[in-house]
Amino acid sequence: MRAPTIDAALVRALVAEQLPAWAHLPVWPVDVDGWDNRSFRLGDAMGVRLPSAEGYVPQVEKEVRWLPHLASALPWPVPEVLAVGRPGRGYPWPWTVRRWIEGEAADGTRPPSLELVADIARLLRDLRAVDPVGPEPGPHSAGRGAPLAQWDDEVERAIRASADRLDAGAARAAWADARAAAPADRARWLHGDVAPGNLLVREGRLAAPIDFGQTAVGDPACDLALAWQWCDAGGRAALRDALDADDDEWRRGAGWALWKAVITLDEPDREDAAIRTLHQLGIDARPERAPGGGQAIR
Repeated sequence: MRAPTIDAALVRALVAEQLPAWAHLPVWPVDVDGWDNRSFRLGDAMGVRLPSAEGYVPQVEKEVRWLPHLASALPWPVPEVLAVGRPGRGYPWPWTVRRWIEGEAADGTRPPSLELVADIARLLRDLRAVDPVGPEPGPHSAGRGAPLAQWDDEVERAIRASADRLDAGAARAAWADARAAAPADRARWLHGDVAPGNLLVREGRLAAPIDFGQTAVGDPACDLALAWQWCDAGGRAALRDALDADDDEWRRGAGWALWKAVITLDEPDREDAAIRTLHQLGIDARPERAPGGGQAIR
């Protein structure tokens, strides 16, 4: 099932109908939105978050249940759910109102500074130190935290589909190396989607993580994918040192970065990011070309 158009008018109608005490507050889209959910400001102090498709709905109940647990254990601001909305006005799923956390989304157009990398490493260490009682990986986490084996078929199909645009042999070798790494020795909390849009910064330093929709208690190596997706070589080395990641965990992290890159290489709005990640992994990849050898016009 797909959602109807999710816009400010829908959010205003839902709030007026279900949360009339806040009906007078203005509603407007956030500057940087996510993929799994659509987010809107509600006045100066709150935000509204709505799943964009049925597959993301399990994240709502999970966050309502577990965000307070993380907030009590982490030395970072964590999104606070203030109200849970019901389906209505043609929108078929639950939605939430959260307290707004001030900050700007990290700049994903350039690698993070070493100071920001150090902050991210501290966040990941803090998450891993939380008592590992929580939701096991599953559909609610989009597989984050589960073994890489779940993606074997998908990775092979993606490599075959793009064999004319990337070094398929190198991609398969990198995937085999990641798959051969020893599994995590124990389950720990993970964020699941450590990306610039989910990290709020102030004056260049990490202020807060947001969007815990893919969080779980499992193998946290998936949180290392940003080392190839976003960092340059210096940032990557600094992140590994700060986390004291061993070879096996680092190889699994590279596998997560490879998986995401190959499955998004054929998406026009994600192609550039996928190619950058593959290059950071040491795998040659090229933009799609139009017939006759020119670069395709999108």
